[in-house]
Amino acid sequence: MSELMTVKEVGEYLRFNKRTIYRHLKQRSIPAIKIGNKWRFPRDAIDEWLNHKMAGVKARILVIDDDEFVCSLFKETLTKEGHVVVATPSRDLGIECVGSGDFDMVFLDLKMSDMDGAEVFRQIREVAPELSVTIITGYPDSKMMARALKHGPFRIMAKPFDAEAIINAVNDLLPMIPTGV
Repeated sequence: MSELMTVKEVGEYLRFNKRTIYRHLKQRSIPAIKIGNKWRFPRDAIDEWLNHKMAGVKARILVIDDDEFVCSLFKETLTKEGHVVVATPSRDLGIECVGSGDFDMVFLDLKMSDMDGAEVFRQIREVAPELSVTIITGYPDSKMMARALKHGPFRIMAKPFDAEAIINAVNDLLPMIPTGV
């Protein structure tokens, strides 16, 4: 018999928060059994489910940028490479996505018309301290960049860039993504 995991344990194992686990349970999309009033997850079934779900997917990437062209460029470029990409111009939606625990990396614009990228980065670090973040900027020596540095490490992607630079940035990060799930 496979090892049984609790909701908390499967959340840590999959890097999902409890809300995401319960959403999958409600949709009956994750293998689980109920013992008494408690959900349990057979590790072997979770591994098989994850492998099937992620077949062909290299990484789950979030892009937070108020420039529609930049969002489209990331989405089109990386989807062709086999990645799952969510792009949003909204700080609030971006933070909510980070909170879902469903992403391997984030590309965040530092300077947006209605958002302070350093503040968004601070919020990302509060929600997901270990998440890989690359800040996109045309202002690498700005005060905003200095404020972002106070909240932890990140990578920098200088503007302007093209599809090849996006692919290279993601490929540089792929070996750092945990593959133990």
